[in-house]
Amino acid sequence: MATAGDRRQRLLVLVPCPYQGHLNPMLQLGAALQSTGSFSVTVAHTEFHFPNQSNHPQFDFLPVADSLSDADTSSRSFISTILKLNFNCKTSFQQSLTRLREQTDCQDEIACIIYDSLMYFAEEVARELKVPCIIFRACSAANTLTYNEYPRLQEEGFIPLLDSKPLELVPRLHPLRFKDLPIYKFEGLEKLLLLLKRSNEIGTSVAFVLNTIECLEQSPLMKLRQEYPVPFFTIGPLNKIAPPLSSSLIEEDESCIAWLNKQAKNSTLYVSLGSIVSINEKELIEMAWGLANCEHPFLWVVRPGLVHGSEAIDLLPDGFAEIVGERGRVIKWAPQQKVLAHESVGAFWSHCGWNSSLESISEGVPMICTPCFGDQRVNARYLSHVWRVGLSLEDMERGEIERAIKKLMASNEGEIVRQRMTDLKHEVMHSIKEGGSSYNSLHELVKYINAL
Repeated sequence: MATAGDRRQRLLVLVPCPYQGHLNPMLQLGAALQSTGSFSVTVAHTEFHFPNQSNHPQFDFLPVADSLSDADTSSRSFISTILKLNFNCKTSFQQSLTRLREQTDCQDEIACIIYDSLMYFAEEVARELKVPCIIFRACSAANTLTYNEYPRLQEEGFIPLLDSKPLELVPRLHPLRFKDLPIYKFEGLEKLLLLLKRSNEIGTSVAFVLNTIECLEQSPLMKLRQEYPVPFFTIGPLNKIAPPLSSSLIEEDESCIAWLNKQAKNSTLYVSLGSIVSINEKELIEMAWGLANCEHPFLWVVRPGLVHGSEAIDLLPDGFAEIVGERGRVIKWAPQQKVLAHESVGAFWSHCGWNSSLESISEGVPMICTPCFGDQRVNARYLSHVWRVGLSLEDMERGEIERAIKKLMASNEGEIVRQRMTDLKHEVMHSIKEGGSSYNSLHELVKYINAL
């Protein structure tokens, strides 16, 4: 809960999307803004995936009734769930916000609502209550740019995407190929396009906040600024700007740090495909044998649900544990930022979610890129072909896996990739120091909100 000393601060209301990859950076943004001393923060969160408030005593929490059924909450359809939340939550959020305003005094007025772009109902409520609002994008600027192109690509006949053109470059989105677009081979394309259209409308929003860095995405940011009539604030990487906080929706296995302490510097491959990616049993087995055959130490996150409907660890092949022995460690979930910061970790095999990508860059850990859906494909293309700090691995076949690991961790080419990532890390970390672009952007955002 906010302390009594905070009562004279202006109030920010954050509306995160209730999935791990969206919740983390939103709470980090709240912590970063609160650390400036200008604001108190209330997090308006759906009942679905409601976070543990005891992990965030610096924030107040405002539950938002979402009316999701058991079938909804157990659904694997991210798009359907988000669309239902936007339909269900508007009234309850408006009622909760109205009560909050009635309970606060004039010194505690709501300065601004900052909402995840996928939770666009918040903009509708802000407009009706005449409260300023700002859009937060949890994805990269490059991915945001793809949203703007979909209507034009539809008009030009490129959408629905043709299977015959996956490797052709997308007009106006160099260096992306059609297979790199989030809509590539997406079931339920109509719903996805509807969601992206709605989340791309700024309405009465007065600014964008992006978890990115000017030096990393200069070209996409320049194009976005040309297309939108509102300011952009680039405040990233938020995982390094915000005070440390625990926002994991899955219990982290801290015991892996003691295991990492026993490994040599830069020797270990960290493997995690994120919090919502699912693979099939065959892919899990190919991953297992690829890791077993690579001869490098590895820390592998095999969370429940990685293979749909199973604990996944139960599906590891017979003989795997005996062959690997102490060289490999399999856990259900890792304290990822601590793992990536550990000196024994020499590479990260990732799904290339934007948070994971930024966390790897900010620790200087080169990547093996296996995107699965959504913005992961865009991120992977930039990591491997623009910033050139990762190697692409699209085929889940044990021989390909073994070759990619050895290439990154034990070849001259891999050493060049590692050096590029080290150089990029230094650039990115410079941005958060006093006078750097992200440091300046955070303080400009504070002034901007206070002037609304």
